[in-house]
Amino acid sequence: MAELALTDNILSFAIPAKNCRGRVVRLGAALDDILAAHDYPPMIRNVLAEAVCLTALLGALLKDEGSQLTLQAQTESGVINLLACDYRDGALRGYVEFDHERLALQPVEPSLMALFGKGYLAITFDLPAPRGRTQGIVPLEGASLAEAVQNYFFQSEQIPTLIRVAFNESAGRNIAGGLLVQHLPEGEEGRERLHVQLDHPEWEHVEIMGGSVTPAEMTDTALPLEDILWRLFSESDEVRLLSGKSCVKGCRCNEGHIRDVIARFPKEDKDDMVDEAGNIAINCAFCSKTFTISSASLNN
Repeated sequence: MAELALTDNILSFAIPAKNCRGRVVRLGAALDDILAAHDYPPMIRNVLAEAVCLTALLGALLKDEGSQLTLQAQTESGVINLLACDYRDGALRGYVEFDHERLALQPVEPSLMALFGKGYLAITFDLPAPRGRTQGIVPLEGASLAEAVQNYFFQSEQIPTLIRVAFNESAGRNIAGGLLVQHLPEGEEGRERLHVQLDHPEWEHVEIMGGSVTPAEMTDTALPLEDILWRLFSESDEVRLLSGKSCVKGCRCNEGHIRDVIARFPKEDKDDMVDEAGNIAINCAFCSKTFTISSASLNN
């Protein structure tokens, strides 16, 4: 397989002898573009960077073109009111709504509970027909979003999963890296999974090796993703590289899409949206662009 670029790529891999597969990702310019859409304070920027990296790792599990993965936090009484990210065919986007006053009262490193309150994480897979949409919801518990997603796979999917995510901001660049490894004995292609347990000898070995990855390795833009995998797993097992996929910031808003959205509203609601100049202004939360549509140009 051709060598991947050092950032904005996802690399899929397998460890055949241990019945494990995984993904490793590093984001650079794509993450910069997502974070630059809003003037986020550092604490919120860190959370969104972790969420976007997780979304890339989960989205890379999708096999069919046009499939979409959405990661959304539903919160109550926390600093963050809403966090939403999604992935489709390598295109990533995400944003956060938060309470500035509550954020100012937080320590330098707030807990997950402080940021999200009594929150839940919804992970939604939109797949082509006939499979359609599936969704899992887990409490936002643990030390990080990555730990909450690990809990999702254990509770909802009964799949032993290791996830590590790191974020580094230096010299004006935002770099996030992540690793996801899963144990899928006997059942990767849809057969019934056998012997799936957290203390399975095959999984114990991979979990220890994968868990040794450092934040510096995941965010080192001079270190190829392939080399991370060799360092972690190749000493005792074959590591098979499967495929690579590039990532970009991919907000899907445009004037045609905005017009389609407006068209779904009843005439009375559309009339209420019109300003004094006779226009309807719609802001995209993901990319922070405002689209101004003349009401006269709409078919009411």
